[in-house]
Amino acid sequence: MNTNTFQTKIGDHHIQINSCSSQVLAALSKDFPSFHPSKKPDIEMTIEDGYGVSFQGYEVDIKKSEEFISFTRADYQLQVQPDFKRAALFVHDELALKHALMNFYSSYIVHHNWGLLIHSSCVVDGQGAHLFSGRSGAGKSTAAQLSCPRTLLSDEATIVKITMDSVIVYDSPFRSELRASGTEEMVPLESIHLLHQSLTNKRVEVKKSDALLQLMDKVFYWPHKKEEAASILFLLKRLVEHSAVYDLYFQKNNTFWELISS
Repeated sequence: MNTNTFQTKIGDHHIQINSCSSQVLAALSKDFPSFHPSKKPDIEMTIEDGYGVSFQGYEVDIKKSEEFISFTRADYQLQVQPDFKRAALFVHDELALKHALMNFYSSYIVHHNWGLLIHSSCVVDGQGAHLFSGRSGAGKSTAAQLSCPRTLLSDEATIVKITMDSVIVYDSPFRSELRASGTEEMVPLESIHLLHQSLTNKRVEVKKSDALLQLMDKVFYWPHKKEEAASILFLLKRLVEHSAVYDLYFQKNNTFWELISS
């Protein structure tokens, strides 16, 4: 079978994917923007299908050797070189493909201290982005849907670049229900909201130390060494230093934006 190449961009990173599978390439074309870099890609990956069985659970088994780090789930296996610049991925179906790519990209950006992939939705209002997170069922997708017609950067996994001087959010291809816009938009993060559905709207600023603790379990990551937890904590500290964090109690309508936009 012929090997075909698909090139895309996630965050700042150019990714070249080689695959013999027409199903894999079709799934990539549906969810990820096509991109043709003028320089060598940051990441090179091969992807093949026919691996394992359908989704059985989220737990990933991680093993490390001198040659590569392997992340294995019932429906995918990801083999990554130690510098995270080359990887081989074997998947069962489209769901496995999405979850494995989230696994890889989250591990990549933490490894390079670039940023975090956060379980959340994120919306642009004016010149700033506003991130909505919380426990399962808190309303991340609901807040995203109620924010229409504002530009949606994510409805499940938000890509956040964190530097000494700024926090930037990128349009995310890792979607749950609402499709990516493909705009390659990147917007400064203005605020983070921890969601609570309520009969009334109220917004209360959270102390930075409490915000840090509440955001720890919202980060997508698969640690293969103890230093990664320290990297995530360091990046989260920078995040809450740059961005105000609030408890947002909201009715199931769009009036909560009056609190955010005021």
